[in-house]
Amino acid sequence: MKYRIGIDVGGTTTTIAIGNDAREVVQVSEQFESRTADGPQSTAQAILDQIETHLGALRGSTDQIVDVGLATPGPATLDGVLLNTPNLPAALWDNFPFRATLEEKIRSWSPRASVHYIGDGQAAAYGEYSIRSGAVTWDRVGPMASGPKQLSSLFMLIVGTGLGGGQVQDGRVVRGKEGRAGHAGHLLLPPYAFRYEHDQQLRVGNAMCTAESAISLTGLTHQLEYRLTLPQWSDHPLNATEGSTRDKAKTLRGLAAKGDPLALELFDDQARALGITLLDLNYIGDFDLLIIGGGVCDLSADVKARYKRIVEEAYREHALDGFRNLDCLEFSSCGDESPVIGALAFAYTSAL
Repeated sequence: MKYRIGIDVGGTTTTIAIGNDAREVVQVSEQFESRTADGPQSTAQAILDQIETHLGALRGSTDQIVDVGLATPGPATLDGVLLNTPNLPAALWDNFPFRATLEEKIRSWSPRASVHYIGDGQAAAYGEYSIRSGAVTWDRVGPMASGPKQLSSLFMLIVGTGLGGGQVQDGRVVRGKEGRAGHAGHLLLPPYAFRYEHDQQLRVGNAMCTAESAISLTGLTHQLEYRLTLPQWSDHPLNATEGSTRDKAKTLRGLAAKGDPLALELFDDQARALGITLLDLNYIGDFDLLIIGGGVCDLSADVKARYKRIVEEAYREHALDGFRNLDCLEFSSCGDESPVIGALAFAYTSAL
């Protein structure tokens, strides 16, 4: 038996996945501490420890590793040299050749093993594609609207602290000339995608009125802070709640599930902006599937259905006639594990 490993490194936590020769996901770890504040060598060691532990649980050994897919936040080069990545300490990580470093360490176990780098948004899209197309199988995957289907293309938006993205075209993950493809969060939106002028003024990267400034936890925090100063929300319980506005924004999913009007308004606004963003993307790619991933997948069933309906309404409201037949929008089937499954899938296909 030979094993492939997928690794999804985040600023705080990391996850690994292990696959066998039959392209079956046989193990996905719990999230473990990335140790990024201690530097790349410490992060690499934490990953190696987890690989060794989980292979041992499968009665496998580290010399059975043949290929590894590595996903991290960007920006980074095609070869996995991490650049000035926002959620990694720049003094320790900027211009660090993490892929090559990890490969050197893994080759001390298995001399012919290779590590292949992919951005985390690209990995998430490829993980979703691989599961839905049946290229990789996993018995823990969530339900899909139509089960495995013949796919050629998809675009996935991942709603989290920021807004990530990735695409698959003709069955291949799109990485771009320098590995930067998929940064949909920095697309510019029209002013009417925002309820208030204040909401337009959150600068993300080098611009305001971006998709990420409307569709992210960062955006929700910015919008909530302003809403709580308005007369109509002066008596809202969050005004009497201790903690930062960001902490309060993290409670909005639970409040929305209880029918809280302010929480629902904020998610409605986010959904409208998401519909416009997906329309922009589909004009370019004409994708088989549009996938919504990230934290909004954990909304309650009623709020999730409302969110999807508003996304679709906003998309159709602004679409050209030829694009209004939106029958390809779904929530992620893999949830937070999409990037690690995509990293594993990339390990299989990069070796071909």
